[in-house]
Amino acid sequence: MPRLLIVHHTPSPNLQAMFEAVVSGATDPEIEGVEVVRRPALAATPSDVLAADGYLLGTPANLGYMSGALKVFFDVVYYPCLDATRGRPYGLYVHGNNDTVGAVRGIEGIAGGMGWNKVAEHVLVTGEPDKAALAACRELGATVAATLL
Repeated sequence: MPRLLIVHHTPSPNLQAMFEAVVSGATDPEIEGVEVVRRPALAATPSDVLAADGYLLGTPANLGYMSGALKVFFDVVYYPCLDATRGRPYGLYVHGNNDTVGAVRGIEGIAGGMGWNKVAEHVLVTGEPDKAALAACRELGATVAATLL
């Protein structure tokens, strides 16, 4: 059974709402046959990444960059997973109070260096996520999960 790994840093109510919407989409009953595994960024391991067939990443934009927790995740898994995960699909959601540009640039650089393939438009939200943003998060989760079938 294909496995989707959701790696997230969820320190705020806004990110919690986005995370829950992503999980809701990824676990939609119409998408049968995909195991969805959730890991906080500081708990995710190279073994988790190697065992997964695709990835969903979630982070706040902190001081113009991804969260320190997601950066630690990438630092831990980059070399152990580099060659073995090339070509795997990924999706991204980011919440920022002002902007998300630096966080997205950093994550795209690392994911690109790992050879991961973006399979859906990133969901980028500033301020409180509205219904449309949460629907986009749900769609992101469903899209990435469906690519694994």
